Amino acid sequence: MVDKSNEYGYVPSSPTQARGSNTGIFEVNDVTDLLIAEQWSGDFGKLELIETQTVTSAVAEVDFTSIQESTYNVHFLTANNVQFASTGISNLGIRFFNSGVIDTAGYQQAYLRMASTGTFTETKSTNVSHLRINTYAGGVSDNADGSVSGYSYFYNLGDSSKYSFQTTHSTLINYDGNYANNFGSGVSPETTVVDGIRLFDSSTGNNIVSGVFSLYGIAES
Repeated sequence: MVDKSNEYGYVPSSPTQARGSNTGIFEVNDVTDLLIAEQWSGDFGKLELIETQTVTSAVAEVDFTSIQESTYNVHFLTANNVQFASTGISNLGIRFFNSGVIDTAGYQQAYLRMASTGTFTETKSTNVSHLRINTYAGGVSDNADGSVSGYSYFYNLGDSSKYSFQTTHSTLINYDGNYANNFGSGVSPETTVVDGIRLFDSSTGNNIVSGVFSLYGIAES
């Protein structure tokens, strides 16, 4: 066996890997062996599924109450083909849990809705009761083909020294039967730990009757 003790000009330490603390020198064979064993942690930034919830019958809200906020600094939420009860116009809203208690005030937001009819509408406020995936100006059609799909990133939820931020983008059939999409961002300007996320109809309080919701954490170096 070739003596590699001085290959790098010094005796290298044995390689170890941990989130935020990789040490030593990983040779190609080391990485290959770890990949085969599914133990290589070099692909930081990957999505790690926390929970998926599938709605098949009417519910007032969808709650994620085990979001692993002490593990992940960035969360990613997807909402796929969400439909509401056919009474009025609905919008998919978001609220945070702080120490298990739902927060219903003090959010700030700035969103833009773009419709296929050529309409652009801003939704903005410095003090509202929730954040959004799709905006209030319009809303999801209550027809059988009406639905909204979208995603949100969340930042700093588990950090009690920072505000909790959101960015979002969604696509939907609008209340008038035409296509629309939304993008924007929001914040809960409180330095508290967010330990849960709620999705609900923020417009008329309709039940959610179908949809698939998945919450991920993003692995960090």
